[in-house]
Amino acid sequence: MIVAIDGPAGAGKSTVARRLAERLGFRYLDTGAMYRAVTWLALERALALDEAGLLAELAEAHPVELDESGGVSIAGTDVTAAIREPRIDKVVPLVARHQEVRRVMRGRQRALVEQGNAVVEGRDIGTVVAPEADVKVYLVADRAERARRRISERPGIGADALATDLRLRDESDAPQTLRADDADEIDTTHLDVDDVVARIEELVRARAHA
Repeated sequence: MIVAIDGPAGAGKSTVARRLAERLGFRYLDTGAMYRAVTWLALERALALDEAGLLAELAEAHPVELDESGGVSIAGTDVTAAIREPRIDKVVPLVARHQEVRRVMRGRQRALVEQGNAVVEGRDIGTVVAPEADVKVYLVADRAERARRRISERPGIGADALATDLRLRDESDAPQTLRADDADEIDTTHLDVDDVVARIEELVRARAHA
């Protein structure tokens, strides 16, 4: 079974998907981390982030590896912590918006999805990467709450700066942030993680029973 969880930054995708995967005994696939890893490698190699062709070649040559504990590696380097640095936050949308890069990454993501029993989170999972997913969920939350969550994740960055970054991120990610017509939308603004996970788990159990 495949569970696809999509939504904008700060809606709770990563936390919810990881916890849901633990409860179901499924693999957790963070597709956003894959774009972050390629971005990290591009910066390490001083590649221009507007060179779509070169970035796609980089992604093709160095497939991102995701382990069951949530670890991320690329080109033989564990980048689990490094890809969460502010410098990656700021520029990953520049890499992820290139369609050449997305084609390479989607191929890799589909290969991982085909292994079955996974909770996959991102921005176009239910529409492009895994349109045949058994359960599709689209998480939303109001911008103030999403900004508050980002601040709690990155306490070293000022609130005003994070709010601005979130607005710019929404604008940049909009073309890739897609809601499947058959996805169940869940507003997480006033829900805690366990409530959201329980709702999705109900959808999973219902689908499995059907």
